[in-house]
Amino acid sequence: MPLAPGTRIGPYEIVAQLGAGGMGEVYRALDTKLNRQVALKVLLPAFARDTDRMARFTREAQVLAALNHPNIAAIYGIEGNAIVLELVEGKDLAGPLPLDEALPIAKQIAEALEAAHEKQIIHRDLKPANIKITPDGVVKLLDFGLAKAVEAEPADISNSPTMSLAMTSAGMILGTAAYMAPEQARGKTVDRRADIWAFGIVLLETLTGRQTYKGDTIADTLAAVMRDEPDLAALPSETPAAIRNLLRRCFEKDPRRRLQAMGEARLVIEDCIADPGGGTASPAQVTNLPHKRPIISWLVAAVAIVVAGILYFRPEPLRPLIRLTDELGPESLAASQDSARGLMAISPDGSRIAVTLAGADGKVHIHTRLLQHSKLTHLAGTENAGSPFFSPDGQWIGFHADGKLKKISIDGGTAVSICDAPSIRGASWGDDGNIVAVFGNSTVLSKVSATGGSPTPLIKLQDGERTHRWPQVLPGSQAVLFSAYAGNNPEEANIDMVALKTGERKTLLKGGYSPHFAATSQHAGYLLYLHNNTLFATRIDSASLTLTGPSVSVLEEVSSNTNAGGNFALSASGTLIFKSGKDDQASGRISLIDSAGSIKPLHTARGSYSTPRLSPDGKRLAFSMGSTAGGNMDIWVKDLDRDTPSRLTFLPVFNRYPVWTPDGKNIVF
Repeated sequence: MPLAPGTRIGPYEIVAQLGAGGMGEVYRALDTKLNRQVALKVLLPAFARDTDRMARFTREAQVLAALNHPNIAAIYGIEGNAIVLELVEGKDLAGPLPLDEALPIAKQIAEALEAAHEKQIIHRDLKPANIKITPDGVVKLLDFGLAKAVEAEPADISNSPTMSLAMTSAGMILGTAAYMAPEQARGKTVDRRADIWAFGIVLLETLTGRQTYKGDTIADTLAAVMRDEPDLAALPSETPAAIRNLLRRCFEKDPRRRLQAMGEARLVIEDCIADPGGGTASPAQVTNLPHKRPIISWLVAAVAIVVAGILYFRPEPLRPLIRLTDELGPESLAASQDSARGLMAISPDGSRIAVTLAGADGKVHIHTRLLQHSKLTHLAGTENAGSPFFSPDGQWIGFHADGKLKKISIDGGTAVSICDAPSIRGASWGDDGNIVAVFGNSTVLSKVSATGGSPTPLIKLQDGERTHRWPQVLPGSQAVLFSAYAGNNPEEANIDMVALKTGERKTLLKGGYSPHFAATSQHAGYLLYLHNNTLFATRIDSASLTLTGPSVSVLEEVSSNTNAGGNFALSASGTLIFKSGKDDQASGRISLIDSAGSIKPLHTARGSYSTPRLSPDGKRLAFSMGSTAGGNMDIWVKDLDRDTPSRLTFLPVFNRYPVWTPDGKNIVF
C-alpha cells in the first residue's frame, strides 16, 4: 500500500508518490534537516528484509556517493529501507529529436558514463526511462548502478525490469531487456562495454523515435537482441557519417570488437557538434556496414604509455584504453602493399600519422593526417615512397624512394635527398640530428646526418650473424635498439641494444623482432616487440641496457613481414597504431592474366609466393613458396590439372628462381 503524505522515514517526510518500480515505490519527500526536496525510493519489504542484499546496496551507495558529476543524479544515502536520491525535475528522454538537440544530449550522457567508468562503476540499466532532461536542458542519469528486483512480466516490454539482483555475476541477467547488450542478455559477466551498447541504442532511438528491440515477451526481446542487428537505415538522412560509424561500433555483438571507451564516443560527438556539416552518408551507404569489413583495417589505440599490457606492471590508476578504427579504404591500400618496406609512422607527440597509400596516378605516395581530423593529405613529391618515419620534432618525414633516403616537410614542398639507399630495412631519426638505418638486405646499422652525407657503419656483424634490421634510436641518442638475424626467420631473431658512445652491445632477448621503446622516465620504459604476430611488452632500463620485468602479451594479430618488420608504430606519448592481420607475405595467390585482361587463378591457395614459371608445354607451374615458419623458401611444382602441388626442394635457406630446361624435364634454381 502506498505511503500517505506526511509519513516520516527518518528526517524525510513523504510529500507525494512519483511512481513505482520493480524495486519499490518512489516518492517526492522533504528533507526536514536540510529543507530540500529529495526522491525517496522505498524498497519492497521482501528486499529490505534481505540482510545480504541490503548490505550490498549500502556498499554500492557508498561507492556511488563518490560520483560527483553534473549529469548524474546524486545518491544521498540510505535511510532505513529507503534509498535517498537527488530529485530531478524534468521529462524522460524521448525521440525523435533533431540532430542539433539529440547530439548535445548524447554528449552529456557520454560524459556521465565516462566519469563513472573511470571510477570502475557501470550503470547496467541505461535506458530512456532512466534519463531525465531538466527544463534547462541538463541531462541527469538516474538509478545509476541500482538493480531492480524480479517482478512479473510487465505490459510494457520496452521498460521491463531488471531480471536479477546479481550485480555482475556470470549466469545472471541484469538490466532492461530492450537495452541489454548481447552478452548481458546471455547472462554473462558484463563490464562498461554493456553500457556502451545501451548508449548506442539510446542514441539511435533518440534520432529515429523508433524502438530498436521489442517483442511480445521479454524472452522474445532478448532473442532479438542476440539475433538481430540494429537498423541504421532508419537514421535521418542528415545524420553525419561519423555518428553512423560510432553507432556501428557501439553495436558490435562481440564486446572485444565494440567501442572500448565512452571517451571516444564523446570526442566523435563533440566533433560533430563543432562541425555539423562534417560529412553525411545516405542510408544506402551504411545499411550493410555491420557486415562489411575493409580489406585492411587500421586501428589507433591511444593509451597511457604502453597500451593494455601496462596494467600488469603499474598499480596506479591508468587512463582507459581507447580504440579508434579508421577504415582508410581497400581501394587505396590495394597498391600500397610493398612487402619490402614499412607502411606507417606516427609523430612523437602522437598527433599525426603518415601512411603509404596509392594515389590517383596509381603510384604509392605518403599521406598524412592529424588524428583529430578525418581527411588524409597527400604529400606531393613522395612517389614510390616506403618506410616513413618522423623527425624528433615531428616537422619532417623521412622515407625511402627511388633508391634514395629522402625527407619532406609535413607541410609539403620539395622532397630532399639525404643519401643513396638501394633498399632500406628500417630507419630512425635521433634527436642528435642523425638517422640510424639499415641500407640493404644483409648489412649492418649505419648512421647518416639528416642534412645529408654518406652513411657510416656503427657496428660490425658478429660471428654467425647475417643482418641487422629495424633500428630505433632511444631518447637522448644514447643507444639504439635493433633486430639481429643469424638466419632468415624473424621469429628466431634477437633484439639487441648498442650504446652509441661506447659501442657496448647486449642481447636483450631472443625470439623477437621490430623493437620499439616507450619511455616512462629518463632511463626507463617499456620495450615492445613482435613474436608470432603478437605484440609483447617488457620493462627496460635503457641506461644499464637490461630488461627489468617479464614479457607480457599486449595485442594479437599485428601484421608483419620479413622485410618491413611489424606493421605498427609507437609515439613517445604512448599512442600505438597498427595494421591488423596475419603475416602479409602469406596473403598472395598466383594468377594468369590473358591479353584481354581476364584473371584466372592458377594456384588459389594463399601463401608466400615468388618467381612463378610455366613449363615449356604450359601444363605445369613451378614457383617458390615460403615455409610456415617464415624463414626458408622451397621450389614447388604443380600440375595445372590438379590442385595439390609437390615440393621439389628440401634445402635450407632460400630456394628461388626456378627455370625450366627446354625439354621440361629439369629445373635449374
